[in-house]
Amino acid sequence: MAAPYPASSTNPVPPPADAATIRACLTPRVAAEFDAEWELALDRAKSSHDLTEVFELLHKWRHLAHAEQLSPGTYFSLLAKTEQITSTGQNPAAASLEDMQALIRRRLGR
Repeated sequence: MAAPYPASSTNPVPPPADAATIRACLTPRVAAEFDAEWELALDRAKSSHDLTEVFELLHKWRHLAHAEQLSPGTYFSLLAKTEQITSTGQNPAAASLEDMQALIRRRLGR
């Protein structure tokens, strides 16, 4: 079993993109979600002889694992927010297009 990958101010980057290290960063409940996706990606890779989906899964989950380490519960909050937006078609917490364009202009110094 891989040792937990420490998330701290001295290590502000996601863990390496390998399954054991990613899984070691997760709580048992989130690890079960990872395991389900991992098995599906491996099965598809076996059938297609293409590892692209496996690499994409590892890339996605290394960032989710890091977010979970920094703020436990992030994964399930993200799923709940996705469900809310999908079911209502709206994101009440979203900024307006005009606000986002103004922010971009400010950051670009325009």
